[in-house]
Amino acid sequence: MIPLKGVQETMLIPLAIKASETKRPHARIHDSKAVEIIEKLDLDTSKYDKFMSHEGVVARTILFDAATKRYLKKYPQAVCISIGCGFDARFSRVDNGTLIWYDLDLPDVINARKQFFPEHERVHLIAKSALDPSWPQEIKKGDKTILLIEGVLMYFKEEEVKQLLQIIKDNFDNVILLAELMQPFSAKGSKWHDTVKSTEATFKWGVKSGEEVEKLCPGLKLVDEKSFNCEMKKHSLRGRLFASIPVIRNFNDRLAIFTLNGKGPSMNG
Repeated sequence: MIPLKGVQETMLIPLAIKASETKRPHARIHDSKAVEIIEKLDLDTSKYDKFMSHEGVVARTILFDAATKRYLKKYPQAVCISIGCGFDARFSRVDNGTLIWYDLDLPDVINARKQFFPEHERVHLIAKSALDPSWPQEIKKGDKTILLIEGVLMYFKEEEVKQLLQIIKDNFDNVILLAELMQPFSAKGSKWHDTVKSTEATFKWGVKSGEEVEKLCPGLKLVDEKSFNCEMKKHSLRGRLFASIPVIRNFNDRLAIFTLNGKGPSMNG
């Protein structure tokens, strides 16, 4: 197993949370692969599984899964790319039998991932940085491309976010982008975050609205933006309080959905 430091260690946070949630009675999400990995690694996950992070990861997973499934109903043969995939097992939850899936992450993460995720004829691994402009060359282009960027952008500087968006624009057309965004205030609070504070990772970027992200990449259009509060408030008193108190309700992350018609080859003739 790779020694995890900094941002890479944070991929154990959603892994630990998905595993513990899966084992709960009336689990809201199910991820048997997360349970398997945690058991094989024999990790003490206590520092990775705190209440607010737990509820946030569960809400995020539900929202990203639902949005992905919704677009796959409309575009069943879409090419899906998970940027910064870590140990995520979303393919198994959203697979419709026809989509093509790519998991992209740093080489040591992909090497670790190979220990637990067997090859699949419609799932491909790319061992490169998201900021390496060559990774799109490994993607088989389709009529519609769905990109998922979950738990990643807050660790990038704004210039790096802009760089990633430009890579996408230069290589893909007809893009749907599902991205987790963080508020600027929260992005300044790595040392107070209930789980990230136990790692060496540091948040670097946040925006008040997805409309700010549009300015980083001409052609990027915000379609929808939904706070994780909308899901968290359904399940606990603390979640309801967090979602309703004006002073703190805007601190939570959210799912932002964008479209982008880039410079890549059009697949619609």
